[in-house]
Amino acid sequence: MAVDTRLRHRRHYRGSHIVTRIMGPLTIASLVLAFALLWLLARPAGPVGPFVGQLLGAEGVMLLSVGLVLIGALPWVEQFFDGVDKAAVWHRRVAITGTILIGVHIAATGNPNATQLGPTLGTIGISGLAALTVWAIAPRWRSITPRPVRPAVLRLMETAPVRFVGRWIGNYGLWRGFHRTTGLFLGFGFVHGLMDASVFGSQLLRWSYVAVGGVGLVAYLYRELLARPLARTHDYEVSSVSPINDSSVEIWLRPLDDRFTFRPGQFALVNLEARDGWHRHPFTIASGPSEDEVRITVGSAGDFTSKIGDLVEPGMPAVISTPQGHFDYGRGTERQVWVAGGIGVAPMLSWLRSAIPGELPERVDFFYTARGPAPLADEVAHIAGHHKELQLHLVDTTTDPRLTADHILATAGAEPRKLSAFLCGPEGMVNSLQRDLVRAGLRPANVHREFYNLR
Repeated sequence: MAVDTRLRHRRHYRGSHIVTRIMGPLTIASLVLAFALLWLLARPAGPVGPFVGQLLGAEGVMLLSVGLVLIGALPWVEQFFDGVDKAAVWHRRVAITGTILIGVHIAATGNPNATQLGPTLGTIGISGLAALTVWAIAPRWRSITPRPVRPAVLRLMETAPVRFVGRWIGNYGLWRGFHRTTGLFLGFGFVHGLMDASVFGSQLLRWSYVAVGGVGLVAYLYRELLARPLARTHDYEVSSVSPINDSSVEIWLRPLDDRFTFRPGQFALVNLEARDGWHRHPFTIASGPSEDEVRITVGSAGDFTSKIGDLVEPGMPAVISTPQGHFDYGRGTERQVWVAGGIGVAPMLSWLRSAIPGELPERVDFFYTARGPAPLADEVAHIAGHHKELQLHLVDTTTDPRLTADHILATAGAEPRKLSAFLCGPEGMVNSLQRDLVRAGLRPANVHREFYNLR
């Protein structure tokens, strides 16, 4: 009698190490400190005030250069940040900080011997960078507005002029096009520094400034001129578009040449042709790697995704870029909890559609929550029935209490330090659960989520 030996090769689930998440941020912090130390050691004679102002400006240029490297489409960069999504988060952080430092530099530094062109270039540079910073922050106004003033701000946001402007600010395609000019504005500021910085009597300071600014500009030119022609892409076409519920659809894409390969749980940038032109958007893949067609599930979250069911139809072309992301239950422990909110179930679907029975960890408690019936609950329940290690818990927040960390831990019944959590869904829900699970005792390295909004 044949014996199935697959269980003998079952992987061991050992959990993650925090070092994979902190190498990138630690590298940035080290660069900032080392650059400041170099400037202090090489400081030429002169007043302290102008020197500090120019140091802040140089640090701002360096941080903006780091930001350009983080989004420069260099495949090895994401390894230092545990995924391209986290690299994008740090890009936003260092770019905002760099712009603020340059603003302080302008306010604190004056040069009576400035060149005729230098100040103009600096003004153009900081104006563009400031506009990009405001544009990046504006859609997140709820998270940065102090609670006491939120009602007043909400009333302001509901006025007709602000709503009109908001439609432009919230337009992902428009923002993405303008965001591509970041390197140009940095270039204006960089040249302004070369022309007008009075501390550049020190050749060491001059060449350190040239180095940090030049690296960022080279990364920018690589992204704009070479990254796309060199990127590996795959041609597909839409085979079907069908609604899941009132606010989400699923799209199946069939290959026209080589099949797209990916790991379960990854996402990819997909260029889709629609009735109103081409759209480029990151989508999580809900199908398994061995399936002939690629399946993406789309929730209503923006100007394009909210209308995608009406704009895309079978036969339209699609181009899929290299898969990205590190959302992999294989990085967890033997006791895991998966939490999906609404259409955020997509990566878990990919896991389940590709997992061999007996291959999952020792026990998985899968919480699938939605307001009303979960959109893909029947499919999830059917597949989950083939995995005895998996316990499915459906949560309908119209009749059940909202999912909390306490409820998750009580249901899982495992020691928090030995538990891993994988969270995917609305940002507010994921942020809250991530915070509360860590406070309850889960190791930060074992709480996994991804930031699917690359803006």
